[in-house]
Amino acid sequence: MAEREDDNKIDHGATDPIVPIDFTPQEETTRHFSYQFRWLHLILATASIFVAVAVWFVLTARSVAIQVEPITAGIEIEGGLHFQLGQRYLIRTGSYDLRLSNPGYHDSNTQLLVDSRQNQIHNFEMRKLPGLVSIDSEGLTGARAQIDGVDVGVTPLRDIPVEPGQHNLTLTMDRYLNHSQTIDIEGREVQQSFSAELQPAWAVVNFSTSPAGAEVLVDGELMGSTPLAAEILQGSHEVTLKLAGHKAWQDELDVIAGEDFSLPAVALEPADGLVFLQSNPSGASVTVSGEFKGLTPLEVALAPGQSHELTFFKSGYESIKRSIRTEADQETELRVALEPVTAAVQIAVEPNDAELYINGELRGPANQTIELMAVSQQLEIRRDGYVPYVTEFTARPGLDQRIEVNLKSLEQARLEQIEPVISTAAGQQLKLFYPGAFTMGASRREPGRRANETLRDIQLEKPFYLAEREVTNAEFRLFEPEHNSGTVAGLTLNNEAQPVVRVSWTQAALYCNWLSEQESLPLFYQVSDGQITGINPEATGYRLPTEAEWAWVARTDGSGNVLKYSWGDALPPPENAGNFGDVTARNYLGEVMFDYDDGVFATAAVASYAPNYHGIYDLAGNVAEWVHDFYGSVGSFGGVEVDPLGPANGEFHTIRGSSWAHGAITEMRLSFRDFGAEPRDDLGFRIARYLE
Repeated sequence: MAEREDDNKIDHGATDPIVPIDFTPQEETTRHFSYQFRWLHLILATASIFVAVAVWFVLTARSVAIQVEPITAGIEIEGGLHFQLGQRYLIRTGSYDLRLSNPGYHDSNTQLLVDSRQNQIHNFEMRKLPGLVSIDSEGLTGARAQIDGVDVGVTPLRDIPVEPGQHNLTLTMDRYLNHSQTIDIEGREVQQSFSAELQPAWAVVNFSTSPAGAEVLVDGELMGSTPLAAEILQGSHEVTLKLAGHKAWQDELDVIAGEDFSLPAVALEPADGLVFLQSNPSGASVTVSGEFKGLTPLEVALAPGQSHELTFFKSGYESIKRSIRTEADQETELRVALEPVTAAVQIAVEPNDAELYINGELRGPANQTIELMAVSQQLEIRRDGYVPYVTEFTARPGLDQRIEVNLKSLEQARLEQIEPVISTAAGQQLKLFYPGAFTMGASRREPGRRANETLRDIQLEKPFYLAEREVTNAEFRLFEPEHNSGTVAGLTLNNEAQPVVRVSWTQAALYCNWLSEQESLPLFYQVSDGQITGINPEATGYRLPTEAEWAWVARTDGSGNVLKYSWGDALPPPENAGNFGDVTARNYLGEVMFDYDDGVFATAAVASYAPNYHGIYDLAGNVAEWVHDFYGSVGSFGGVEVDPLGPANGEFHTIRGSSWAHGAITEMRLSFRDFGAEPRDDLGFRIARYLE
């Protein structure tokens, strides 16, 4: 304490001393907030919200003018908040239902589309209600009324609803002229009346005759008897005046509506006499006083009280003249018999047992001298098994006439109609062959012979067609558009004119069926699920050539000789003999002919080289060819094989002919036989078919 006092003494002398005072802590107290509800506060809050909303609406709304035709239309806007200020509305952007109404107009319910423009005008036009139209035809009832071609009833008509605008009103009524006018319809259910006076469509025509009492027919309708005043519709009419015992009077009258007139008095002439003319035979021409009247039987009217000369004539008959006199309104009949004019004709026919028909009537054996009328007639000579001979013949009296005929047998006629060359739907040409007997295979002593070249005696009796060329890529792609023959050593085998390769035997057979279908020919191959299951050996549709057919065309020379090679009996081939394995392929093939150059590696365009004796191309060289036969054991087995089709089944099919890939003596020979089951790049085919 003393130290503190001393410390105080150390302070500056001018400073007052610090004196402690008593301190009593204030008691803690709790403050409470209280609020008393006042209506004024609620009103002020509500007003604030309303003002805020109003300000927001005014700032976001658009000024929209709605202009309606008519201007008196009532306007109702449904959906959303909007206010009308004079002729405009404050309304926010969006779509609103708009209802327009006005007396005399259809109520309209439409859409009001308010966009983002600050000021915008929307125009609307209301559709008027129909007008109420009354139509009258003055002094007449029952006139048919049409408005714009639509029938609305018969007059008088009252309060017919018609759309506003211009329309065409037409009134029609029997025996009156059509009336047409344009009417303007105000609409809005305003009543309007239209009236028209229909004009008569006739004129009064006066008829008189001497003598009186004649019937008056207008267009075949009886109008009365003369003297007569008849109302006749305008236009052209045929008028007939008839009185018993007199000739009918006829004329054409042109009548103009409203222009009455009198026809000059008609003096009726006494009626002609009627004569019914008949002849035996009928169909004779008749002239009266040199004027042709027609063919019998015939009715003619002849002037009464005088004689008339009639002449009857017919080709092949003598003419006849007759004279006849008639009386007024009298009917008579005249019959005449014509005498035929004939001439002798000698007929000589082979074979001598043929029969003769004249105009379809049997006249006995064809070999005879017969009297024929001097008129054109149909002669027909018939005999079973022969083509009938038919001709038109006219016998000439006074002349010696002879007909000589050699009938043609049906078989001869059929053969004459056979085409030696035919074309397929794909454009290929096939030549017709009448084959015969020959020997297939090769002698055991022949160099290059293989064991499967057994000698076989073959008799081909069925004529057949064989394609001059191998099937090309272009022709095969008509059947299989996506086929690709590929390439060899970088060179294409796929050009249009090159032979198709890399096809299986089944593809080749299916191509033949497809070609038959294009020409509606019976199919040779039977197919199930895309596979060949059998054949129809009598079918004349397209097929692959049989091995025997292929060998006959390839090896025979027309002189009874059987060729070893397509060009003869010795190697090497002459120039242009075919497309073989030669120097052009020496870097690709193992065995080639070094002393031959065909100028082409792989396949050449079909028919590029000389044809064989029968005019068939590429039977040797270019591509080897699938033939129809299954590959299997072959041989004569002690007899002649007639039109052989090969084994009934097998795993492989026979391949004939050499190709661009063959250069050895074995393959070059025409007797060379190969077989296979898979496509190759040197293997194609050609087509054949039997003669129908």
